[in-house]
Amino acid sequence: MKLLVAEDDTLIREALVDILSAEGFECVPAIDGVSAWEKYQQTKPDMVLLDIMMPGLDGYAVCRQIRQHDQHTAVMFISAKSEEIDRVLGLELGADDYLMKPFGKHEVLARVRAIFRRYNLAKPAMNQEDGESQAFTMHSLVIDPAQLRASRDNRQFDLSLRDCAILNLLYQNSGKVISRDELFNQCWGRDYLPSSRTLDQHISQLRKLIEIDPKTPSIITTVHGVGYRFDSKLA
Repeated sequence: MKLLVAEDDTLIREALVDILSAEGFECVPAIDGVSAWEKYQQTKPDMVLLDIMMPGLDGYAVCRQIRQHDQHTAVMFISAKSEEIDRVLGLELGADDYLMKPFGKHEVLARVRAIFRRYNLAKPAMNQEDGESQAFTMHSLVIDPAQLRASRDNRQFDLSLRDCAILNLLYQNSGKVISRDELFNQCWGRDYLPSSRTLDQHISQLRKLIEIDPKTPSIITTVHGVGYRFDSKLA
């Protein structure tokens, strides 16, 4: 999923890109309103995060232009403006949500995921056309990429896009060993500089979330010196 992040404050923009990229979102940064509109036309993102007070074009103006051309791209305003009229104006222009500064990492991710889910629910054909968006089962765990969730025994777990990509890759290659390099290439991107620590930490955290017993995993098993594997048949 591609996100356009338009924010003129360098520190906030870079923080947002870091937070969302770590979750597996492809981020396109824009330093002002004019750049945001240009990059929107060039990249056709799935979601746009817009600061309101930006030079050139403010966030309201960019949102108006987006909505004149497209009613389906998700838009979330991110701003220090706190008056109710500002929020109402943003929503009346067609924004899907409004996030106040200062904000925390978990709030940003929760709101982006919520918008992601709403848009996927509005696209019922998605699960039929996109194999990677179809729900699938790994033993007792049901993974629903379209909702960024997994479930087991009436319990739900929130997943990131990268979590879903890792699980889907292992599922599609059941019984085969997926090398570390292939995991990086498929789930982080070929431009990502590989780090064994990054991969190991991510797999460790994912196991804590989805495995019944993370110390003896049955979904993501380690093949020492090579990579990871999912076996559809339990031993």
